[in-house]
Amino acid sequence: MKIGLFVPCYIDQFFPSVGKSTLTILENLGYDVGYPLDQTCCGQPMVNSGFVKEGNRVTQNFRKAFEGYDVVVGPSGSCVHHLLDHAHVGHDPGDPKVHELFSFLYEQQNFPPRLKSFPHNVGLHYSCHALRGLNIASPSEIVEPYFSKIQPILDLIPDMKIVPLDNADECCGFGGTFSVFESAVSIDMGQRRVDDHLKHEARYIISMDSSCLMHMEGIARKRGDKVEFLHLADLVANLWP
Repeated sequence: MKIGLFVPCYIDQFFPSVGKSTLTILENLGYDVGYPLDQTCCGQPMVNSGFVKEGNRVTQNFRKAFEGYDVVVGPSGSCVHHLLDHAHVGHDPGDPKVHELFSFLYEQQNFPPRLKSFPHNVGLHYSCHALRGLNIASPSEIVEPYFSKIQPILDLIPDMKIVPLDNADECCGFGGTFSVFESAVSIDMGQRRVDDHLKHEARYIISMDSSCLMHMEGIARKRGDKVEFLHLADLVANLWP
């Protein structure tokens, strides 16, 4: 299986460690991973702002960049959801299958060995796109048995305590350009999410989406809140034995 590593543009610019950690995890699990240097944005910001034609041209570049790969894996539920459900990458002959990192590991049933200890209280944030778009876990509004595709990963981390939250799967308010055009609403939503984690004494807030973490971290830093933010890929890579 030939895997193409997709590093979303905001991760490339602001959180490059997440891309490096994704590569580390995949290679440590035995996958052959390539990184096409001509990849760019997935097109989501343009499409969400109404520039569908322009976004589609960016998506065509994505298809061209990852031509020849069997699977594309990226550490972002938001971008992967756009590629699958809006751009329909994977529907045309020759398209690679596109996966969010931890959904891919769950589908493959290929998990790390038991990881090193992380003796901290952790608040877990599921992004809306990963939760409701990619079905990475069961959302609270649907009456069904609980499941989570990242639970097998979390179970490998000794001494880590996942704190309960009042609204575990509520939106953080980022929403890409929503945070620009509706900044007051976006900030209020983000404050509520951070407050929920702080109320339950989370020392770290962990997510599979750097965009959500960036939004909440900006709010927390401005207020001086004592909480740290980590992408799950960074955590897993750093705890690898």
